[in-house]
Parts: sequence; C-alpha cells; structure tokens
Amino acid sequence: MEIERKFLADPGELDLSSYRKKEMSQGYISTDPVIRIRRSNEDYILTVKSGGLLEREEFETRLTGEQYEQLSGKVEGLMISKTRYLIPLSGEENTGLTAELDLFHGALEGLVYVEVEFPSVEAAKRFTPPPWFRREVTEDGSYTNAALSRMNSEELRGFLSKIRSQDMKGELS
Repeated sequence: MEIERKFLADPGELDLSSYRKKEMSQGYISTDPVIRIRRSNEDYILTVKSGGLLEREEFETRLTGEQYEQLSGKVEGLMISKTRYLIPLSGEENTGLTAELDLFHGALEGLVYVEVEFPSVEAAKRFTPPPWFRREVTEDGSYTNAALSRMNSEELRGFLSKIRSQDMKGELS
C-alpha cells in the first residue's frame, strides 16, 4: 500500500548538494491501469498501481537494463526525466519521514514538487509540512506523473504557465 501526500515546492534556501539524489527517467506503458517503467540511477523497476490519489495499491518488480530498454519502446506519451532529492524531515510529528523533492527536466522544466510517503492514513493526516512545501496537490490528479506524461506540448506549456502565474500571485502557499 502506498500512502503519500504531494505538494508544489520551493526549496529555495536548501543546500541540495548535501542530500542524496537519484537521476530518474520513467514512462507509462499504460495509465489506466498505471503500468510504469522507471530508471533510478542504475536500478530499473516495473510498477503497477491501482487507482487513487492519497492511498493506493502498488506492486514493484526489478527489471534488467535490457528489459527496461525493450519496454521503453512501448511507452505511451512523454518520457519523464527528473532529479529526485531525498531530504530527511525533522520535527516530532515528522520523525522518520523523508521528503522526495522532484526537479523536472525537459518538457517539464520548472516543475518542482515534493512527495512524502506515510506508514498510515492517520500519519498522513497528522503531517505538518515544512515552510518550503507550498500548495498541496495530493487530490489533484493532473499532478500525477501518469497525467503529466499524457499531456501534449501545448497542454504542458499551459499547465506550467498556470503554476508560474499562481506562484507570482502567491497562490501556491
């Protein structure tokens, strides 16, 4: 079971060079049901996810690099590229939690969000986001990687422009 909350983020003052990172690329063989392939540094993973936003079933299995390359030819839509920083969170209510900060590249350049996985729905509800977390987008399906991968160039430009416009108006907090 995967239980996670997602927020737009502004890591501004964080020294990202002090955190562990992963270079990732991922694509979707299907978005309904979600069947994803991912390269994370030198690891290759096939993931199947059930429906849902805050809480959903998730199954993962390892792939070889060759299997990943073969399946890459079956990807529908955009192949997503991002750098993920793993940032341990502090504070009594956040002990043991890690923020996964994603900085997107390519067609999604400029999109920055953060996800936090939780051991239970109750823990997710108790979570206190740090100040650099901005507007929560957990329940907005347009922020899932699967939804982003299905957008064409024009839709992506509009989506990113909307986020920038909200940020300039201070609506992301």
